[in-house]
Amino acid sequence: MPNIAIKRTATAVWNGDVPGGSGNIKTQSGVLDAGYSFGRRFGGDPGTNPEELIGAAHAGCYSMAISYELTNAGFPPKSVTTVASVHIVQDSTGFTIPEINLVVDAEIPGIDDAKFQEIAEAAKKGCPVSKALAAVPTITLKATLH
Repeated sequence: MPNIAIKRTATAVWNGDVPGGSGNIKTQSGVLDAGYSFGRRFGGDPGTNPEELIGAAHAGCYSMAISYELTNAGFPPKSVTTVASVHIVQDSTGFTIPEINLVVDAEIPGIDDAKFQEIAEAAKKGCPVSKALAAVPTITLKATLH
């Protein structure tokens, strides 16, 4: 694979104070152009929030990373589904993301579970989004092969 250097951008605009204000998040491609607010982030209001977007990025990146690793090891997957749960908590220092849980369900012909787990862990370490999120104290992985 050739060396690749790509820059992706997103823009967020916030209007007003935090409890009553609102904002908009937009991606360079235009695929995402969504509003967000305190209620969407910390309550049950419909809409997106930064943690959900981190989860989407991590799940998408991890699914591609493990598929790449599996294919290179001679086990091209039929399917890989990843769910990323991003936890945000408030403590005495403010808000933090202490944990992300990756749950992976994969269908891969011809591989045993031990090899699958080895590749799953390697993909977690090698995924560019996992690397970018290295400051998160705990990133767990539960990988299920069927």
